[in-house]
Amino acid sequence: MIECVPLDINVNKPPSPIGFEGFEKRIEISFSEPPIFKDPKGLGLRALTRSQINAILEAACCTIVSHLSNSELDSYVLSESSLFVQPYKIVLKTCGTTRLLLSIKPILELAASLSLSVFAVKYSRGTFIFPNDQHAPHNSFIDEVSVLNYHFAHLHAEAYVMGDSTSPNGSWHIYSACIEGATSAFRGLGTVEMCMTGLDRDKARVFYKEWGRGKMTEMSRVCEINPSHVICDFEFHPCGYSMNGIEGGAFSTVHVTPEDGFSYASYEAEGLESESIDLGTVVRRVVECFGPAEFSVAVTCNGGAEGWAMSNADVEGYWCENVVKQDLPGKRCIVYLTYSAMGRGGAMRTPQKAIL
Repeated sequence: MIECVPLDINVNKPPSPIGFEGFEKRIEISFSEPPIFKDPKGLGLRALTRSQINAILEAACCTIVSHLSNSELDSYVLSESSLFVQPYKIVLKTCGTTRLLLSIKPILELAASLSLSVFAVKYSRGTFIFPNDQHAPHNSFIDEVSVLNYHFAHLHAEAYVMGDSTSPNGSWHIYSACIEGATSAFRGLGTVEMCMTGLDRDKARVFYKEWGRGKMTEMSRVCEINPSHVICDFEFHPCGYSMNGIEGGAFSTVHVTPEDGFSYASYEAEGLESESIDLGTVVRRVVECFGPAEFSVAVTCNGGAEGWAMSNADVEGYWCENVVKQDLPGKRCIVYLTYSAMGRGGAMRTPQKAIL
């Protein structure tokens, strides 16, 4: 039986004299399976205790507010975004002024205690709305890459800033690394990440306590994006919303900062199947929930899946302003698209390679 378990705490959104930083930082670390005699039950990272999970989150400056599990993964809604734990992969996503990259050290130490070695890592984020509020090492992408290289220097790594750096919220920062010659472990479609700003005021109003009335998931129609996912949600006081959805080994997550002037929403899914769902359909469902003025879509594709990512880029009422495709280590690639409700046409851009 799958059950969403909320903790008995009242979580307020972190105060800010200017506004809350909605854009998340995200890290995904994959591990090679150990010899069967070292992990006979195949639990991997799912063998970690709650106190060990809390130690990882404490380093990143966030806490668990609810959790949801099935036979294949553990899902945690956090005070700032989400955590997903599979036997041999961990995905941590945090917003605000959290220090996500400081969680790498405890993750690697705990993984080593389980005889797990790193197979691949991916770090990604958009362009911060309030960059001057970030704490080290998130003051700049160069600093972030330096920290990542410190931990993963033994891997084949590349880093890029994709999109239009002159456009507000128009860039996607990506660091990708894996062991040399590794391709067989990257299967399926990969990950879809959407970032949305300038939310429609009426749609954003649902994510205030006095309007949502405990039914933000239904009123916003977030539950219709991936209708087969079992959802665990959390409503913040006085406003804000997070949810995780899971189905087998697949997951989705939504986070909303609805305040006018710096409104933001994100959507992410991993484990979608091209045979059962069209990317354009997913994007349109998400956009209908929030009505953003601008949004981006970043699809990390495993071998041969880039056609799915670029097959249907049309969204009614929006211009696709940028389409960038960049190859990544491990015969993967990332397709990054940006949209505007008042765009002036599309353009192909060359990603800027970061200093490694």
